[in-house]
Amino acid sequence: MQVDGRRASEWTIHGERVVDDTRRAALSIADVELPNGVRFEQYVLRVPTAAMVIVVDDAERVLMMWRHRFILDRWVWELPGGYIDPDEDPALCAAREVEEETGWRPRSLEPLVTFQPMVGTIDQTNLVYLGRGADHVGTAPDINEAERVEWIPLDDVERRMRLGEIVGAGSVSGLLAVLLLRAQGKL
Repeated sequence: MQVDGRRASEWTIHGERVVDDTRRAALSIADVELPNGVRFEQYVLRVPTAAMVIVVDDAERVLMMWRHRFILDRWVWELPGGYIDPDEDPALCAAREVEEETGWRPRSLEPLVTFQPMVGTIDQTNLVYLGRGADHVGTAPDINEAERVEWIPLDDVERRMRLGEIVGAGSVSGLLAVLLLRAQGKL
């Protein structure tokens, strides 16, 4: 059912004001109205698109970084990745980030999954690529990104998720997509 050109369950946005705008995020408050007429303010965070890579080797291990996340105050395993620069090709960004953060260069990249991490509050497209194989290029991993870089067996990924060692939306989404490919015999 349509009401004034909108679907019956669509929220109405009466306006949005920017509270803070930086190079890596814009925080705003939106004045929204629910279909039942309830009106309120909703925080909105808009963040640039990010690209990350699941590099899988011939032994079905995935390249991951052990790092501290100060917001959670926890050490976690994550995939390499980062923000895409304006006008940068997403796949080139993904490959660049892997090399800069880990010292490994993926041999190939293919799109795996695209997702939004928190659609009720945050607008940030995340592009996850699958890299098959990698070559060590001798570059030392970026100390600002990770304490260490390791190849984690895919067979151990689910356990590490249950233990809370892998918690980031990009890492979890991408790794689950790879595990599904493997279960389907497509990895």
